[in-house]
Amino acid sequence: MNLKSSVTAKGKVVTEIFTFLNGFKKTIKGIRTETIVQSEFTHFETEDGRMILVNPEKVLLIEIFKES
Repeated sequence: MNLKSSVTAKGKVVTEIFTFLNGFKKTIKGIRTETIVQSEFTHFETEDGRMILVNPEKVLLIEIFKES
């Protein structure tokens, strides 16, 4: 069973724009797709070493762009 994120199909590094329920948007660049783990809090690492945790219950939409 493959439990990896479907985002990996976009490439090894992506930019994601999160739109939250309150309308707030956050753009995160340099996300390493192999580090994405979906659980109570979705978390992932960026190329510059940051670890980001996101509460998926508060997210309305995620836009994903492949980085060159």
